[in-house]
Amino acid sequence: MPSVRNPLQTAEGERTIMEKMKKPAYRWVILVIVCLVGILSNYMQYQISALAVFLMPMLKISQTGFSTLMMMPMLTAVFLSIPMGTYGDRIGPKKVVLAGLAVAVIGAWVRTFGLNFPMQVLSMFLLGAGIAALNSNLVKIFSVWFGDQTQMAMGFFFGSAGVGVILAQMVAPMFSVFNSYLIAAIILTVATIMWIILIKDAPDGVTLPPATDSPLKYFGVAAKSRNVWLVALCYGFSMAASTAFAGFIPQTLINSNGFTPQTAGMVASAAALGSIIGSIVGPAISSRLGKWKGFLVLTIVVGACFMTYFWAVVIMMQQAPTLAILLTIMFVSGAFGAINGPIVQAMPFALPDIRGKYAGSAGGLVSTIGLLCAFFIPVIISAVAGGNYVLNLGLESLIFLLSVVFVLLIPELGPKGEIAQSIAKQDQLAAAQAQA
Repeated sequence: MPSVRNPLQTAEGERTIMEKMKKPAYRWVILVIVCLVGILSNYMQYQISALAVFLMPMLKISQTGFSTLMMMPMLTAVFLSIPMGTYGDRIGPKKVVLAGLAVAVIGAWVRTFGLNFPMQVLSMFLLGAGIAALNSNLVKIFSVWFGDQTQMAMGFFFGSAGVGVILAQMVAPMFSVFNSYLIAAIILTVATIMWIILIKDAPDGVTLPPATDSPLKYFGVAAKSRNVWLVALCYGFSMAASTAFAGFIPQTLINSNGFTPQTAGMVASAAALGSIIGSIVGPAISSRLGKWKGFLVLTIVVGACFMTYFWAVVIMMQQAPTLAILLTIMFVSGAFGAINGPIVQAMPFALPDIRGKYAGSAGGLVSTIGLLCAFFIPVIISAVAGGNYVLNLGLESLIFLLSVVFVLLIPELGPKGEIAQSIAKQDQLAAAQAQA
């Protein structure tokens, strides 16, 4: 009797099973825990920004040193994302992310008690291990639990990053540097314990495709994909610009416009709040449109225009509007600046040569190349601009705008595009073969 190929062992069959099964309610527990880690990771990174006016003199560092310290978690991802993503495909994302979180917890406690620049650099590097592991396996986790709603789940995760930024800007300055670090270390330790207890690799009754290939084979498939590289560069340029831009908002307003730390933090929080809304609403709109490219181009251009308004009008021309208007403008700016993130990072799952089977390896490659850009670009810009805030922010807005070039080179991956429709037909064929 001729054998029938198990569709679970194919990328197309994997998607068929995930989309046809009833989505379990436990997926929301998975989403909450994942978002909690996202909130804490961004909170602990942006504590550096919120406490900059205290940390820079304490550590005796310049703007270049400050940028290096703040971007250090991204450097961690450069080294760890590919192996963590590849081993996520091999042994499952729960164990891989747990290993990263354990390293991050060590970093949190080192940071609390090592209040000098070398120890702060080391601790921030260790802190990046947790979010590096999670980002590498994010598409794999969400594709298993959410299937065709992966982009929506990705939007909530990106929104959680904005929550972390808001909390950092509003809460961190209320405490001393030591106490702020201590509270964050305790909460991250608790979150890691929750990960151990509550996270599952897949819903009950669902078996992931067996890991039949070597780690190099998994990585090789992702590395040969031209579109994965384009996604990575788009992610890197936009991440570099938006992260560095947001990080410099408080100290720019304080030093150039005479804002108080509380008011400057409020403005930065408005941008972060906008990023939450943009991260959630943006994927919903693009899903309804059915095609992603035109929507991404529009939102990136508009976001770059708002960034330009901030440095050209508010900072350079010293023409800051009333606080209420400025908060509104920064809210809208944050929304448009964040829309592209979840859409772009969910793209590997929509690529026919990647799908769910190689999602971890592709996610690791995207994180590595993307964050390599996001680490070095802000450091280089700070070194070129020196203490010129206008030049610094202007170059960052230009980098953000340039990410649109990579969007134009990526094929249309929306559900109404030719690629998605072709995959749907393959899924139908795989389902029919499974029933034969």
